[in-house]
Amino acid sequence: MLPPWRARGKLPQVRRGGLDKPVVTPATSTLPTLTVASNVPKLKRILVTGGAGFLGSHLCERLVTEGHDVVCLDNFFTSQKTNVTHLLSLPNFELVRHDVVHPVWLEVDEIYNLACPAAPGHYQFNPIKTMKTSIVGAINVLGMAKRCRAKVLQASTSEVYGDPEVHPQPESYRGSVNPIGPRSCYDEGKRAAESLFMDYHRMNRVNIRIARIFNTYGPGMHPFDGRVVSNFIRQALAGEELTLFGDGSQTRSFCYRDDLIEGLIRLMNAPDELTGPVNLGNPDEFTVLELAQLVLEQTGSKSAIVHRPLPQDDPTRRRPDITLARKHLGWQPTVPLRKGLQATIDWFRTIDLGHYRAPTPNY
Repeated sequence: MLPPWRARGKLPQVRRGGLDKPVVTPATSTLPTLTVASNVPKLKRILVTGGAGFLGSHLCERLVTEGHDVVCLDNFFTSQKTNVTHLLSLPNFELVRHDVVHPVWLEVDEIYNLACPAAPGHYQFNPIKTMKTSIVGAINVLGMAKRCRAKVLQASTSEVYGDPEVHPQPESYRGSVNPIGPRSCYDEGKRAAESLFMDYHRMNRVNIRIARIFNTYGPGMHPFDGRVVSNFIRQALAGEELTLFGDGSQTRSFCYRDDLIEGLIRLMNAPDELTGPVNLGNPDEFTVLELAQLVLEQTGSKSAIVHRPLPQDDPTRRRPDITLARKHLGWQPTVPLRKGLQATIDWFRTIDLGHYRAPTPNY
């Protein structure tokens, strides 16, 4: 019986290989040619820890909309499952109830580490747990990133600057933090997490990003998180007195939710040499009294403003220098406070406060 190439009347192509041995290649190939379309998007498997929280849920929503396969991991200590219920029916979204202080094994391309109580009333409720979440949680996600060779972004905070002596605060400023005060569980926990991220990058070549997030607000805020924006809006709509700590001259910079999420995604997608830290916040500065007056104006509330003593170590000034974000990310906030505040107030009018729990004491 003739071999197939003899039966077809074709001779194989022969060339000489090493040691003068013939190398035979078939005259024709029956294997299909595989091509990848240049316009196919790069879809990724992305883990968002703290993904059911205020920022985490909107980040999940944005990533799912872009078509990525998203795993939302949360222990629901300060967050609400209702923040992500509208995503549960989608095939590229998965919700996992898990505490980041315990190891988790997943196969992912990117990790956004947003897991940690961020409001003073929440993180001071159990300060030891807060510190563990920042440090042990960072170790766990960094270990996963090392194993998977994934990019990992740490949601750090402007609180690493403490009560700043430099204004506005650039990333090069090392801060003025009280390491034994009531806020230190959060401030120092986040500072330690940044240290861990840099050490994993230097020692293990983990691909990291560090974002220092300044005050952020918008629809979806927990109405009982104790933050100044949610407190003022909730009190004004209920006709209650607005609680203002100190004389109201302390300043804050308020960044709208959608602007902040855009900044996080741009930082994750930036060139690998941009590890950060990078400030993400709104450089427009307002006093807390100005914020209270603006909330009263936009809600039409007749509530009075009452003053309470300023909490220990509460920063007197807070404003980001976003030069690095502008230069390397092409990012800056686009939503002014008045516009963003109105959208937040409109959302607060639609919610039933009975559907939200206040898991910790509130200011």
